[in-house]
Amino acid sequence: MKQVSLALLLCSCSGYAASGKILATPGVAQVEGSGGGGLVPWAQLAGYASEDEWSVSGFCSRADVRDYRLDVCGVQTNILDRLELSVAEQQFAVPALNTDIEQLVFGAKLRLFGDIVYSPYPQVSVGWQHKQLHDGSVAKLLGAERTAGNDIYIAASKLHLGAIGGYNWFWNATLRHSEANQLGLLGYGGAKSQSNWLKEASTAVFITPHWAVGMEFREKPDNLGLAESHWRDVFVAWFPNKAFSITAAYLDLGSIAGADKQTGWYISLMGSF
Repeated sequence: MKQVSLALLLCSCSGYAASGKILATPGVAQVEGSGGGGLVPWAQLAGYASEDEWSVSGFCSRADVRDYRLDVCGVQTNILDRLELSVAEQQFAVPALNTDIEQLVFGAKLRLFGDIVYSPYPQVSVGWQHKQLHDGSVAKLLGAERTAGNDIYIAASKLHLGAIGGYNWFWNATLRHSEANQLGLLGYGGAKSQSNWLKEASTAVFITPHWAVGMEFREKPDNLGLAESHWRDVFVAWFPNKAFSITAAYLDLGSIAGADKQTGWYISLMGSF
């Protein structure tokens, strides 16, 4: 993928990281390119830019479950801690069909108010993700109505310092409107399509300033009638400095396109400057 070399180049730019935020507070890279956790976009913007800084982040991630693999690389920009712009390319390997499904995702997120650390109320942001399949033949075969779509979401995040036994506790809640089937990799809409407002959530505890452990949940629609499962993960993230982070997770993605018990692992590398 074209983004791979760019994302890895960004990861090497450790000497130029924006430094306006506390270590780890921007989170990591989400599989659709937005700042947040691996599965769920959070209210905070990607990168460490404060209100008078810009930052750029690059990432590459892999999710590998029993019958499928998803590779994602992307780039994120934080403009003055007000606007996040992102682009990511997903490559979904389906060995049973001897094919790869590719999708491009453009994202934007606007911070409305609040700060996850310094305000007494949560930080709240709204976001948009536009997704476009390169080849929609598999999606059409399964009954999807469209090969492109838009997700919109609103997210609230808060970090409570010393809240659990002296450790910092983070939570996020996201409400998303989407007709995407399996992130859009299987197209948009279908015979059972309806107005889908979906709940997503994340929580984590910082066991040290450099290490966080947590879990995520993402509700999924079932537009194709294939019993699309809700997603869950348990993750650990390491932030050695503000220029680099590594996230690893155990995934439980349930049923994908009729194939059950899709469990496995996830790893993501991210660099910022």
